[in-house]
Amino acid sequence: MKRLIKVQFRRRRLNKTDYLAREELLKSGIPRLIIRKTNRYIITQIAVSKQAQDKIICTADSKELLKYGWEPSYSIKNLGAAYLTGYLCAVRAKKAGINTAIVDIGRHKSTKGNRVYAAVKGAIDAGMQINCSEDIFPEMERINPDKKILEKINK
Repeated sequence: MKRLIKVQFRRRRLNKTDYLAREELLKSGIPRLIIRKTNRYIITQIAVSKQAQDKIICTADSKELLKYGWEPSYSIKNLGAAYLTGYLCAVRAKKAGINTAIVDIGRHKSTKGNRVYAAVKGAIDAGMQINCSEDIFPEMERINPDKKILEKINK
């Protein structure tokens, strides 16, 4: 007798999508703050889903910080860059009329004080309402955001 093998979805096999977590996020009906870490950048997006089809409202990339005066000798994937990228994305979302969001960190591990939560802290400081515990954020001494860049983003 031949044995049938159930093949997982391709994005699950490649360890890119957690479909159970995605389903829960989509059921809420709240816009998502999507945060992704790559080997070089931090990427943040605000997405609205209708019938499991995502529409990206605004996006920010840590590479954009160079236009705002971030020193090229600094890393654009450290805690400060993650904080400013989340801040920049939240400012753009507020201009688009989105004030609340839920966090979507994808398949990244959720550890206290990592870059993902620095981006969430930046979005909260920009005025977005995100339900998140304060003790999971990194300390502001570690983030150390550049005040000049914050002023340029707010203009």
